[in-house]
Amino acid sequence: MTTYAVTGASGLLGHLAVTGLIESGVAASDIVALVRTPSKVADLSEQGVQVRAADYSAPETLAAALAGVDTLLLVSGSEVGQRVAQHSNVIDAAKNAGVSRIVYTSVMRADTTELVLAPEHKATEEALRASGIAFTLLRNGWYIENFVAQLDQYRATGEIVGASGDGLVSGATRADFAAAAVAALVQPGHENAVYELGGAPAYTMTDLAAALSSALGTTIVYRDMAPDEYAAMLESVGLDAGTAGFVTALEVATSRGDLYTESRDLQHLLGRESTPLAEGVAAAVK
Repeated sequence: MTTYAVTGASGLLGHLAVTGLIESGVAASDIVALVRTPSKVADLSEQGVQVRAADYSAPETLAAALAGVDTLLLVSGSEVGQRVAQHSNVIDAAKNAGVSRIVYTSVMRADTTELVLAPEHKATEEALRASGIAFTLLRNGWYIENFVAQLDQYRATGEIVGASGDGLVSGATRADFAAAAVAALVQPGHENAVYELGGAPAYTMTDLAAALSSALGTTIVYRDMAPDEYAAMLESVGLDAGTAGFVTALEVATSRGDLYTESRDLQHLLGRESTPLAEGVAAAVK
């Protein structure tokens, strides 16, 4: 039997991937959940999942964590600026452990986009190719949930403020991306494949505001600002200049289409259409 491991299994995407593997028919005993703090996934261990301590930044924890693993889902780390070293630690340990394939959650068009988040993903993809291990690159688009993290602010102000203009976003729910990862893990034929994953139809921030209005039962509008004005506004509400610049860069990237794809790879992996914006927003609001 194939043994599957999922890194970051206490995180939202990783946890969904583990439960998705179980739902797909993989025996819980053939799944390894890798986490920094095992107590955070007691629900998984209660189902029979092997829970092992592993820390991207502590290579000494990775050899034992990956022992006996055949296929690994490497969920990208959340510590911007440290991810290349962290991911390389996992890749090196996986190679030494004899892992046969690594499925990695990258970012849309990692090798060509100007998205500020892309360089670390591009470097990780290069490390995977250099490792000699079979890989599957899941170049995930934006999570719909990313846009509903500030619900209280939207309710209070009645608006979403940004600098993305009419830029299109091929967003999908976190559950959709997790389900695609499960498919890439368990189905044959995904070795050394690269998938550009985005939801359809794409939407603008004006569309998002309309979906939020419906879900919240109140009127939310999108107010667009020039990038320099937006950055200044962010600083005026307490963000440091570096963070304000980073957030503004994401807005500018959206405006030029960096979060948009015409690819149908996500739908092909899912075997269905991706979750519509209105449905994803309504679920996130609940």
